Amino acid sequence: MNTRIVRLLSMVFTVSASGAFAQETSSNVALGQGAASAGANGARAMFDLPGIASPATQEPAGLVVGPPLPEFLARGLVIIQYRAENLRIVPIYGPAALEVKPRVGHIHVTVDDAGWHWADASGEQLIIQGLEPGPHSVRIDLADPTHRVIDSQIMRLEIPPRAPAR
Repeated sequence: MNTRIVRLLSMVFTVSASGAFAQETSSNVALGQGAASAGANGARAMFDLPGIASPATQEPAGLVVGPPLPEFLARGLVIIQYRAENLRIVPIYGPAALEVKPRVGHIHVTVDDAGWHWADASGEQLIIQGLEPGPHSVRIDLADPTHRVIDSQIMRLEIPPRAPAR
C-alpha cells in the first residue's frame, strides 16, 4: 500500500483519548501500535482505542459498556463509557462503507424506551442530562454503516432524589 495512503488512514482512524486526531508513522500502523493508548491509566484504559492495521479476517463486532459514573448521578447527570470491539466508531454511512476494513459503524442511543433514538459516531462517552429522579434505562445499539444493529446493551440506572434548593 502506498505510504501516503497509510499515513492518511492513520490520521483519519487513530483518535487519541482526548478526541483529538493523532498521527502515527506507517511503521506504527503496520505493527498496530496505538497512540491513543499511550499514557492511558485506570478505568480510562479499558476504553482507549488501539492502533489501526487492516486485518485479513475480522472477528465479530461487539459492544462493551461500563456502568454510569456514580459520582455524577446525584446531580442528575448520566455519564456512560463504552467501546466497540472489532469495529471503529466513525461517521461513515451507507452501503459502500460495509466494505471498509477494519469494520466501521456507530451507535444508536435510546433513553427510557422512547419511540426514537439518536445516532452517535464520536466514540466519546455518552453524557445525558435532565433526567428526573427515579429509574431509567439507556439502550446502546452498535450499528453498521447502514444502521443495522450488530450488538445491543441496556443499562438500567437510578437518579437519586435531589436535595431541595436553599
